[in-house]
Amino acid sequence: MNRRHLLRTGLAAPALTLAGRLFAAPPSTPRFLCVFLRGGYDCANLLIPHSSSFYYESRPRIAIAKPDAAIGDGALALDADWALAPAVRDWLGPMYKRGQVAFIPFAGTEDLTRSHFETQDSIELGQPLTPQRDFRSGFMARLAKTLAGATPIAFTDTLPLAFAGDAGLASISLQRAGKSPFDDTQTAVLRSLYLGNRLESAVTEGLELQQQVAQAVQAEMAAANRGAISTRGFELTAERMARFMRTQYRLGFVDVGGWDTHVNEGGARGPLATNLTSLASGLATFADALGDEWNNTVVFVLSEFGRTFRENGNAGTDHGHGSVYWVLGGRISGGRIAGEQVRVERGTLLQDRDYPVLNNYRNVLAGLFASLWGLSAQQLETIFPGAPAADLKLV
Repeated sequence: MNRRHLLRTGLAAPALTLAGRLFAAPPSTPRFLCVFLRGGYDCANLLIPHSSSFYYESRPRIAIAKPDAAIGDGALALDADWALAPAVRDWLGPMYKRGQVAFIPFAGTEDLTRSHFETQDSIELGQPLTPQRDFRSGFMARLAKTLAGATPIAFTDTLPLAFAGDAGLASISLQRAGKSPFDDTQTAVLRSLYLGNRLESAVTEGLELQQQVAQAVQAEMAAANRGAISTRGFELTAERMARFMRTQYRLGFVDVGGWDTHVNEGGARGPLATNLTSLASGLATFADALGDEWNNTVVFVLSEFGRTFRENGNAGTDHGHGSVYWVLGGRISGGRIAGEQVRVERGTLLQDRDYPVLNNYRNVLAGLFASLWGLSAQQLETIFPGAPAADLKLV
């Protein structure tokens, strides 16, 4: 068993300090964190098209009120057409005013299956939609191989498809790290397997760190909400992610579930609003924990698709198409709504039901990567084949 294989297994994945010492990237290398919202979040109740009467006609029960200082649950106006949901106003609002957040509406993939699994796979692969797609090669893995010194990490339970093809990827699940995966007997057996081996110190350090992380999370979760997963718990996870990326890793991937809102989605309050609050507060915590290095970091938030523009009969929304992507960072060109746009009305919907996709994720990310790392057209072709860069002037 070599060191790369050790990192791919559960044995040494927690040994992030060891991996950081061996593969630490130069401090000047920009950081990139991809946040994947699995389930297809309802972007129309995050970035509100408040100038559209059709929005309020389409959502009689779940629409968010127009910006109005007299309405406590009203949206925060960003410009004449768009407003920010009250669920994220306290966290993303100040960042938007500082130019550290941009939104890209009408964004997504050309995949029209409206299947969670197929569309998630399409996005993570980052390849053209052809029958010849290679499921052994994700776009984040190709990016990692293109860059020199940008060590990758996945904050996930299992290897995400986006990183398929990178045999040297470190991974650790911080969201569910409430207990060690090994009991005392298993730990003793694992240590005995590597006694006198050149990997003995790496395995020992990994097992010890796993125990430390488990104990810390258990204590913090108990103090925060008696063991339940809470917004504070999400913030603690984001803070740990920032610690690892600040000192050791430059490419990160994390996925967050719970966005499939078919029933009783809510408007200014409700399940979607609660999830958005947790996400926004966690991202703000991530930014704060990075300190000055937030100025050298870009976070990209996306989902496999948006939701139907009209609410359904269960006061929820169904699988849609176009979405709204978020771009955050200390020195991005934010405080604006970026990319190609159309007026939100019935005539501009795709198939009379969804936001259209005017900003393809592959083109948008290619443009972002070109600006971040000065990548050539040839290098971008390796990461996103057949997708010319769309420079939205985000960095």
